[in-house]
Amino acid sequence: MSYRQARHDVPLVYEEYSDDINTNIKFNEYLPKDIIRQAPPNIPRLCERDMVKHFTQLSQMNFGVDSGFYPLGSCTMKYNPKINEEMASLPDACMLHPHQPDSQIQGTLQIMYELQNMLAHITGMHSMSLQPAAGAHGEFTGMLVARAFHEDNGQKRDQVVLPDTSHGTNPASAAMAGYDIVTIPSKEGRVDLDALAAAVSERTAAFMLTNPNTLGIFESDVTEIAKIVHGVGGLLYYDGANMNAIMGKTSPGKMGFDIVHLNLHKTFSTPHGGGGPGAGPVGVVEKLADFLPIPIAAKKGEQYHLDYDRPKSIGKVHGFHGNWGVLLRAYTYILSEGGNGLTEATEMAVLNSNYLRQKVEKYLEIPYPGLRKHEFVASGSALKKNGVKTLDVAKRLIDHGFHPPTVYFPHLVEESIMIEPTETESKATLDAFAAALEKVVGESPEVLHNAPTCASVRRLNETDAAKNLILSYRDYLAFKAR
Repeated sequence: MSYRQARHDVPLVYEEYSDDINTNIKFNEYLPKDIIRQAPPNIPRLCERDMVKHFTQLSQMNFGVDSGFYPLGSCTMKYNPKINEEMASLPDACMLHPHQPDSQIQGTLQIMYELQNMLAHITGMHSMSLQPAAGAHGEFTGMLVARAFHEDNGQKRDQVVLPDTSHGTNPASAAMAGYDIVTIPSKEGRVDLDALAAAVSERTAAFMLTNPNTLGIFESDVTEIAKIVHGVGGLLYYDGANMNAIMGKTSPGKMGFDIVHLNLHKTFSTPHGGGGPGAGPVGVVEKLADFLPIPIAAKKGEQYHLDYDRPKSIGKVHGFHGNWGVLLRAYTYILSEGGNGLTEATEMAVLNSNYLRQKVEKYLEIPYPGLRKHEFVASGSALKKNGVKTLDVAKRLIDHGFHPPTVYFPHLVEESIMIEPTETESKATLDAFAAALEKVVGESPEVLHNAPTCASVRRLNETDAAKNLILSYRDYLAFKAR
């Protein structure tokens, strides 16, 4: 396979200019002189033609889900059907104002109401809030709901328990909600029931669990886990990042979970990455429904409205009602696929994962035996004897036209390579990726240390990149002046 990414010598947009642009600005003679600029504003001075050329060239240098394979474990980067984008770009959808009265947005409220019910059905929960803006925001919201519930019952629980396979945002979200974090070890890639039983107590507010976990392994003892947590009065929290591995087959509700957050920008096929926006709806069992954020989309008779009359609510967690465009994309995706289609998406995600796993295990170690769900974790530790790291392998895959998998997460696997093929990729793509990875693993250390060589940007000094953040044109000028 031959691959070479486009590379243009494109200056910053502030440094470009159109030689034929009209710079002779004529001010209205009736404007007060004290509001007229003494010098042109510091903005890019490009005509439409050159502006389009600038951003088109940048896009050609970029790697995206529409141009290649993203096997990012945990992050679930996959192709997004274009009908989702078409619906979200309709004028009636994108030109709304959040302060419009309910009477003017009945269709919008109907979509929100129906999406709440769809997601509640899929997760096995009683009620949903669409308000949280991303997965971690959903976690934080779920922790606030748990705290409000316990306080309403007169309990001051101050601990949240986590397995060492949890997503990194789980302990962060719980800590932001004011909880102390207790981490328990895994046993053969799953929750150690004895360690869990020893960790929970009357101080336990919740146990946060991803199922399947970050190793792609299904927590088959989940009903026993629920008994242990509920036995001390705690709540069981489901991190829905990996919901695409069980959707249509089972649900958090059937497993005994009390609180769920979903990543609509992952499982339900809306754009993911680049800083957002996302959506992290939170679902709860009936006893927790009163504590969800306000407002909730509701229906009375044939009319839809935003329900603020919820005295026990934790209040707002978002400026308005959630990231509407992302919600509409997820709504479109669910209706397009239907129940059978969502189930098939899960089946294909799990099939693709295990198909790729059995190819990769021929030349990379796969810790822990058995089948996986939507993703799996390999280890590049055997390559260290040749002076090769997982990072070298990841960078070299770019030269073969593939985005690198997630590396160095989860932390309990040395030199980890976390791969999630998703349900949207073909067998041909998986075969090509497996062949490229096998070739890379067998290449010389010198080649790997210099990779990538075919990308628009060569290997970066990641330490310098972290220490010298250039986030604006002002930062850039300061950096150049050093």
